[in-house]
Amino acid sequence: MTVNLIWEFQRALGMPRVAAVEHPFGRPFGEVADRATQTAVLRAALAIFAAAKDPGHVAHLDFVWHEDPKQTRWHPPEPAPIIRYMKERGKI
Repeated sequence: MTVNLIWEFQRALGMPRVAAVEHPFGRPFGEVADRATQTAVLRAALAIFAAAKDPGHVAHLDFVWHEDPKQTRWHPPEPAPIIRYMKERGKI
């Protein structure tokens, strides 16, 4: 089971079960610190996992991102420690 933003790609790779969610990259479960949405997405994905009987099952979660995609901040103000580390060493 995967919670995925690009479900078509995952299905092509052979993921057994997919919970598709229309959220920005890096935030499949919701905004940082939005515990209510994160919990709701997780519970919805687990319900799909419990109900999906066949491999290749794709279910679309009924979550809508709270702002227009053009207004969404795609990256946090500070890079993640691994990104900072990789940049310092010229890996990215």
